[in-house]
Amino acid sequence: MAGKKMILGMALTDGYGNLAGAWRAPHVDADNYARIEANIRYAQAAERGGFTFLFTPDFPAVRGDVEHSTISNIMDPMMQLAAISQATSRIGFVATGSTTFQEPFNTARQFKALDVMSHGRAGWNAVTTSDPAVSANYGRPVVERAVRYQRAHESIQVVEALWGSWQEDAWIKDQTSGRFLDASKLRPINLEGEYVASRGPLAIPPSEQGQPVIFTSGGPSPHLLQLAGRYASGFIAEVWTIAEARAQREMVRNAAREAGRDPDDIKYFAGLMTTVAPTVREGLDRRLALAGDVIEARLPHLGALLGLHIDPKRYDEPLTPDQLAAAYASPMDPRSGIALDVAREGWSPRDILAHGVIDYHPTTVGPAEVHADHLQEWFEAGAADGFWLSPDIYEDGVDAFVDEVVPILRARGIYPTEYPGTTLRENLGVPRQYGPDPRVMKTTSG
Repeated sequence: MAGKKMILGMALTDGYGNLAGAWRAPHVDADNYARIEANIRYAQAAERGGFTFLFTPDFPAVRGDVEHSTISNIMDPMMQLAAISQATSRIGFVATGSTTFQEPFNTARQFKALDVMSHGRAGWNAVTTSDPAVSANYGRPVVERAVRYQRAHESIQVVEALWGSWQEDAWIKDQTSGRFLDASKLRPINLEGEYVASRGPLAIPPSEQGQPVIFTSGGPSPHLLQLAGRYASGFIAEVWTIAEARAQREMVRNAAREAGRDPDDIKYFAGLMTTVAPTVREGLDRRLALAGDVIEARLPHLGALLGLHIDPKRYDEPLTPDQLAAAYASPMDPRSGIALDVAREGWSPRDILAHGVIDYHPTTVGPAEVHADHLQEWFEAGAADGFWLSPDIYEDGVDAFVDEVVPILRARGIYPTEYPGTTLRENLGVPRQYGPDPRVMKTTSG
């Protein structure tokens, strides 16, 4: 990674933060789920910190205990990001869109429109969907994986063809002659696969970056790797250790090679959940105050992770020397090793869980140096090209990271001091593309 700079993105979800109970924090407006003004503030703070993109996961169904917790989803990614794009100038927007339930023409139109109105800052996180609750909302049955991914390949190919159907020099705009467009350069695509089809063309011109950047996300299944290798310029990952991330990143890069692409054309992003606080103890207390009920429910599970029986009466006392000697990390769960490392630092079971050891991603808690050290260690180990961060509470967690952690990363020379360019492609360091990638088309047809 010598000479390269770290890329940062930030997840944008429900207006509150990744911490269970964030919506109940005294300094948080409980209306934020429905207030675009809040997400605009967070986006502007991330842009002030040089973040390359906002990432909006999307689960278009209701799940969980919504009576006591939040919806944990942005209301509508495309509409919110369109609004945010008008209040920012450099940060990109990677929105999730399902290839399983969305028709390619709609996807192509929405994302290219966002790309044009943001002056080349849009990205599409192309995902397949298998959740029964989501399927029910679209009135369709859950289909098997092979079908989902075949439809995904077809959908992306149709979308890219539609994006390129308005040729780059088609728009004449000659007011004197009255010639608006060269009609010969806005042509139908007439693509039909087994599952999707479109006549085209799409009447939207290119943006400053040509067309939106395609991302994929998830675990490294063979189906997803093939999809990422052929089309994606970004891969949003879910990993817990450096070794796991390095292996997965190399699989993604190899998939790009096999598709005839340069492996540097796809950037790999590991997740990180952050709580920035003056001390580790203050950070843990912040997390316990808002996520105490969740942590309480997870306490019995911690013993299983470590192969121990933990007396409920001792949840607030460090593990004994005998327990630490007997504890082991389960090879079936990479989070077990993280939990064991934290236990060996002398924390109580409740505090071990407050460290986020069994959250969805690695979690860093404490002063700015703690977060900077984690990011630098992973980056310099070749475990990631960048990271997508999930602050515990957006209201003050984004500013805390930008004001305290970013200066350290910049001082260490591993994070850019300014945006490399004005478009998402430029800031990611991936090549311009318009229409389908000819390298992939050659490999596929050959």
